[in-house]
Amino acid sequence: MSSDFRLEGVFPALVTPFDKQKEINEEAFRLLIDTVLEHVDGFVPCGTTGEFDYMTTEERKRVFDICIDQVNGKRPVIAGTGAPGTRQVMELTRYAEDAGADACLVVTPYFLHPSDKGIYEHFWQVANSTELSIILYNIPQCVGRVLPRRVVEDLAEIDNVVGLKDSSGDLTYTMEIIEKVKGKINVVVGHDEVVLPALAGGCTGMILASAQVYPDIWQKVYRAVKEGDLESARREQLQVQKLSRIFTRYGGFVPIKAALGAMGIKMGTPRKPLKVGGVILHEDREEIRLELEKIGKVPPSEVKMDLPELPLEKRFEDIGITAEQTSEVGILVGDGNAGEGINKVSIDLVAGPKAGPVGDSFASQIVYLRHGFEALPSVLEPNLSAKPSTLIVPKVELKNLRQANIYYGPAQGGIARAISDKVEDCIIPMEIVDSHVMLTKAFVHPNALERDILFNNFYAATSQAIDKAFGKGV
Repeated sequence: MSSDFRLEGVFPALVTPFDKQKEINEEAFRLLIDTVLEHVDGFVPCGTTGEFDYMTTEERKRVFDICIDQVNGKRPVIAGTGAPGTRQVMELTRYAEDAGADACLVVTPYFLHPSDKGIYEHFWQVANSTELSIILYNIPQCVGRVLPRRVVEDLAEIDNVVGLKDSSGDLTYTMEIIEKVKGKINVVVGHDEVVLPALAGGCTGMILASAQVYPDIWQKVYRAVKEGDLESARREQLQVQKLSRIFTRYGGFVPIKAALGAMGIKMGTPRKPLKVGGVILHEDREEIRLELEKIGKVPPSEVKMDLPELPLEKRFEDIGITAEQTSEVGILVGDGNAGEGINKVSIDLVAGPKAGPVGDSFASQIVYLRHGFEALPSVLEPNLSAKPSTLIVPKVELKNLRQANIYYGPAQGGIARAISDKVEDCIIPMEIVDSHVMLTKAFVHPNALERDILFNNFYAATSQAIDKAFGKGV
């Protein structure tokens, strides 16, 4: 069973599901395994993503048993048997061997930070206590130190040490290890953001938290690299690069459980001391869901926008400008829209003298902020506002930071650039840039994410609105 094991392919570092009492949820764990089985080359329970350090030894043994039983020989199982002390690792490794695991994943001993010699002896004793294949595990961001290169080189001489999982994300380290141990042991990547370059550099596979969320995409990347089709591999990785970054930077299992939950696979919440709200914000969870929509892992959400189709002159009453006032001499209105789907935007624009209804509304929006509808100035760049002075008022309530960032980025920039260009083209007369002000009521879908597209759409919609408003002259 043991040293014949080949560390190749796509392996999910499984989360451990917990119920409301924070006990292991066996039913959910079996469901997770079945869900990803056809897309993966093996399973890794009780790794970092599995919260191994928050479980008792007996709980970890139970997780091994459940996983091995559910997989039922269809795929190899790599049991995470790492622990700070050598005796603990040996006990867990022997149990995993007796339970039917195919290999074990052993992290660099942590907390008390032994010497290089101590690290070598730790792995040597574990390897000599079992016939299981041993996979070394380098994850310095959690352990507090790098698994020394020379130690890896020496450990590669042990018969049943068959591989290294490198989760550091340090490609310099990865490449040096591959150079030193190629032909002796296999190296797999454990950092979701650098899968493609690691595979291209010689890694034989991956053990990833995200491989239980989109294992099919990682399989495409893996196979494309094996076939020498780097363009296809690059295209596939870029689909999930943002999600991979979120998963990696927010600690793995917390956002992974959030992603699986969004997909309808309920894994519960992490064990204390970790809390979902303390690791990822509501905005991050929404970002995860929207990225999952893009790759087809969750159905598109239907957000019904209750935007009444009012005549243009009546669309400014909520900001204090009546339909009658829009017909006054010197007050101009226009509207525009651009884009499709969730990237569609619309602009309702009103312009007028500072001494008048538009000027009064402009001042009121600054002084009396409406929660969720806070007005903001259009700016070309920091400390450079567009002229005539223009406020952007959201048409839809801003409920989270992500939505606000869309207004404070693409909307601000696109609207300001359109105003500047229309002044330069003399559509907006130069003589009114100081005497007049404008308000733009801006709409963008709450789920919109493509900032470059939104910038261009806001530019186009604002340009349309200005052309309509100023087409007949001031």
